[in-house]
Amino acid sequence: MRIDYLTLFPEMFEGVLNQSILKRAREKGQLSTQTINFRDYANNKHNQVDDYPFGGGQGMVLKPEPIFNAMRELDTTPETRVILMTPQGQPFNQKLAESLSEAEHLVFICGHYEGYDERIREQLVTDEISVGDYVLTGGELPAMVMTDAIVRLLPDVLGNQVSHEDDSFSSGLLEYPQYTRPRSFEGYDVPDVLLSGNHAHIEKWRHEQSLYRTYQKRPDLLESYPLNEADKKIVERFKR
Repeated sequence: MRIDYLTLFPEMFEGVLNQSILKRAREKGQLSTQTINFRDYANNKHNQVDDYPFGGGQGMVLKPEPIFNAMRELDTTPETRVILMTPQGQPFNQKLAESLSEAEHLVFICGHYEGYDERIREQLVTDEISVGDYVLTGGELPAMVMTDAIVRLLPDVLGNQVSHEDDSFSSGLLEYPQYTRPRSFEGYDVPDVLLSGNHAHIEKWRHEQSLYRTYQKRPDLLESYPLNEADKKIVERFKR
């Protein structure tokens, strides 16, 4: 996968891209990244990338020329996903991360200021995405969060391909409780079923725990989860 970041603050990405999973993915050749300071593509003497909005209003608006000029320098294809980080975008979730992980080339447009010239949105962008119902100073932090969620889904990045399959949201449910050594800690014991060696019982317990945790913490997720008859009985038991 190749990821390009159009940003006014390329140095913000250095720490994240040079640590942990993302660093290993780059070292193994599974991920290549490039940060482009689109101020370098402003076509004016002072390298100005923003201006006052037509019609008046608060704040400054990102000009179209720097973004268009920077995009022309990138080796894009019709399959390139160009992502505009904006609070108006569709909410980012695990399903969207899985979809984006199938792309060979992603471009993140990380803006600042009050907003974007609408022609950027209309002519260049394939996806408008938000990481939550709140406003940040710029798109860099959301782009980093999304990068981490996407790259860990690439084949062999985690070492064990099934490592992410039980993660919260991957199955549509929250992840079941996890335990490790010691077996007993300050009077709190690991559930006996996990020590039984009976894998069928363990899987049944984990599935029920995922249902229960989802019912407790994110009941909205159950509305779209395909509950079978056994699941429905389990959820009804929780309700009672």
